[in-house]
Amino acid sequence: MEASAPSTEIVFFDLETTVPSRTGHGFCILEFGAIVVCPRKLIELESYSTLIRPKDLSIVALRSSRCDGITREAVANAPEFEEVADKIFSTLNGRIWAGHNIQRFDCVRIKEAFAQINRPPPLSAGMIDSLGILAEKFGKRAGNMKMASLAEYFGLGQQKHRSLDDVRMNLEVLKHCATVLFLESSLPSILNGSWHTPPTITTRSRSQGKLHCREESYNRKSPTTSSAGYQRTVPYTRGSLGKMTERVKNLLCKAQGNQPLNNLLKHSHSLLR
Repeated sequence: MEASAPSTEIVFFDLETTVPSRTGHGFCILEFGAIVVCPRKLIELESYSTLIRPKDLSIVALRSSRCDGITREAVANAPEFEEVADKIFSTLNGRIWAGHNIQRFDCVRIKEAFAQINRPPPLSAGMIDSLGILAEKFGKRAGNMKMASLAEYFGLGQQKHRSLDDVRMNLEVLKHCATVLFLESSLPSILNGSWHTPPTITTRSRSQGKLHCREESYNRKSPTTSSAGYQRTVPYTRGSLGKMTERVKNLLCKAQGNQPLNNLLKHSHSLLR
């Protein structure tokens, strides 16, 4: 009998956990949420979510700092991880895993939770971590790479920090980013230069006579100014600036005395150059 081929379905999943308050305390899963998605149509095929009660309820906050956060009362009657482990295993095992920062956080927590109940963890057929992909392909034009910032950038609403809501938002963010990148690749000469955040913007201040520079966020894969073939986009060339300055001078000289205006334009030209 031939072994079945690995599933091409993608499962987006997310965990909500406690935050360790003391050294030596680990993370405890409070909620698991997942959606199974068809990679060809990006439609949701199934979903599953559950709150999870930790063995020690005292580690869960009585009140959450988030408006939709998970409280001690919310998980008091929820199943423990061992009771939902079978469902979580079948949801994840053999599928392509996707999520935001799952490689460093969620995958580690899943492995720890299964180890605590002496069971082997589910295995993935592949990994799609949207944090790494978007940092490389989309850059930091939306600010930091947190899901809340990306959702705000695309007008998708506020992140709720609940597992099922967050994975659905994750999918929508990826759709929007992919659309923007597709448009840019289709019209590179028009869109690439105008939509990207400049790699480095340096500003000056004269505080206490010292020069202070500030570098804005940049795409870590963007070439630096020393890279071969790289040229920073500017709104004018030196030749066109001279022609523009001459035209403006000729127009303004008709209404004012020539000498003061000549000095002003000469000084401005030297600064802009």
